Amino acid sequence: MKYGKNFILGEYVIIKKPELIEVGDNVRIADFCRISAACKIGSDCEIAPGVYIAGGDGKYTFEMGSCSSLAAGVKIWLSTNDYVNELVTHSIAEVKEIQGPVKLGKYTGVGTNTVIMPNNNIPEGVTIGAMSYVPCGYKFEPWTVYAGCPIRPIKKRNKENVMKTLQKIGMR
Repeated sequence: MKYGKNFILGEYVIIKKPELIEVGDNVRIADFCRISAACKIGSDCEIAPGVYIAGGDGKYTFEMGSCSSLAAGVKIWLSTNDYVNELVTHSIAEVKEIQGPVKLGKYTGVGTNTVIMPNNNIPEGVTIGAMSYVPCGYKFEPWTVYAGCPIRPIKKRNKENVMKTLQKIGMR
């Protein structure tokens, strides 16, 4: 595991393959998180309790841009069964899974108990409300607030104010 300065790792975090993890400066991963996928986490990020990041067996990576956060209970999947076209099991090698990376741009936030499926590129400034479901390959617009099950755009996010705040604290 590679990590920067001021990294805080909760006492009760499970990281299955630490050699696949890179973490920037000023990052906190809270207790009761489980990470079993390749991850690149930027600086100034927070991962709240009970977050689960899994799948891809190292072939795909979860990337989290700087100044981003995952709220409690978020689930991020880099692989999943295909519940329409295949058997629903991991024990048979011939069963094809839906797989792909998940990337969060800078200044993103994901609300409590949201589920994000494989093959998602969530651009800079996007926030996702609590209890949302992000299907595979959803198309996002930067600096927009999304929420719901199914997920949908709610309104534009105030980029100007976010940038002013970053400038005030010397991060831009």
